[in-house]
Amino acid sequence: MSIRRLSVLDLIPVRDGQSTGQALAASVALAKRAESAGFHRYWVAEHHNMPAVASTNPPVLIAMLAGATEQLRVGSGGIMLPNHAPLVVAEQFALLEAAFPGRIDLGIGRAPGSDPVTNWALRHGGPQTGDADRFGEHVDNLVAMMEPAGVGLNLQGRAYALRATPQAIGRPTPWLLGSSDYSARLAAEKGLPYVFAHHFSGDSTAEVLDLYRSAFRPSDVSPAPQTFLTVNVVVAPTQEEADRLAKPYVLAMVALRTGGELRPQLSVEEAAEVRLPESHAALAAQMSERWVVGTPETASAQLEQLADHFGVDEVMVHPVAGALASDPVDHNPGRERTLDLLASSVFAAA
Repeated sequence: MSIRRLSVLDLIPVRDGQSTGQALAASVALAKRAESAGFHRYWVAEHHNMPAVASTNPPVLIAMLAGATEQLRVGSGGIMLPNHAPLVVAEQFALLEAAFPGRIDLGIGRAPGSDPVTNWALRHGGPQTGDADRFGEHVDNLVAMMEPAGVGLNLQGRAYALRATPQAIGRPTPWLLGSSDYSARLAAEKGLPYVFAHHFSGDSTAEVLDLYRSAFRPSDVSPAPQTFLTVNVVVAPTQEEADRLAKPYVLAMVALRTGGELRPQLSVEEAAEVRLPESHAALAAQMSERWVVGTPETASAQLEQLADHFGVDEVMVHPVAGALASDPVDHNPGRERTLDLLASSVFAAA
C-alpha cells in the first residue's frame, strides 16, 4: 500500500538557549515548510510542566499555526480530556472550525499528559473529568456539543439548548487517540476515526488496529474505519548525520523513562559527548529501533514497509532531529530538512 498522505506531529521542542517564543517561531516555520512540501495535516500534542516541550495548550497553538498557513489541516494530537470540561473543549474547537472551516481536527486522548502535581493543579485539586468509567460518556458529550444544532439538556424538568458556538455551519473532525486496546474498542463502538500511538507504544500496533477495524460501527462522523500510523523520524543526506541528529531526542527519552533529569533538549554537539551506561544504552537501542532514521531513500522505504504492514495510506511523522549549536533559534533546520527530504522521496516514488 503506497503512502498517499504525509502528516506531522509536533511537541514544540525547546532546546538549550532557546526561549518559548523562539521555539514557537521554529514550529510556525516548520508548519509552513510542511504545507509547502505537501503534507496533509499538522497536529500538536498536550504536555505540561516539561522543560523541553512547549505544547501546553493545543487550541492556542492550533489558532497560531492555522493562521500562519492556508490549506494545511491543523489539530490536536491530542487534547487530554481528563484535564478539561467537555464544554470548554467543544467551545474552543467550534470557534477554531468557524475561523478555519474544513481545516480543524480534534484528537482526543485519555492520558493526563503530565505529572501528578501538575494534574492536580489543572483540576483545581478536584477529580478528573474523564476517568476510565466515564471517559466514553465525556467523549459522547464533547462530540454532540460541537454539532451545529447543539444539544438539549433536561434539568429539573426544563429543556435547555446548549451550543458550543451560536451559528456554526460545520464541526471539527473528532479523532480518538490511544495507546491501548481500550481506546481502539471505544473508537470502534462510537464510529470515530482512531490513531494508535505507534511512535512510543508500538509493540501491539497491528493487533490494536485489527481490533478497531473488525469492531467498527459506521456513524455520522465516519462511515468506515479511518486510521494512520505515527512514527518518530529523522532524515538527512547520510546515515551518519541522521544518527547524530537523532541522539538529542534519544537522550531525552532515556531520561524520561529512567527518572533522569528533564531539561531543555541538548544540541547535537552536546549530545555527541554523552556516553550512556550500558543499561541505558540498551534502553535507547530498544526505543529507537521503531524509529525511522536514515537517508531519504532508506527512510521512505521503511515508511512504505510500515504503511504496507499496518494497512494505512497516511503516515504522521514526528520529526525529532536535534539542532546544531550554530542553528538559528527561531528555526530548526534539521526538522525542516527531514520534512523536505522525506516528502521529496515519498511523493516522487508515488
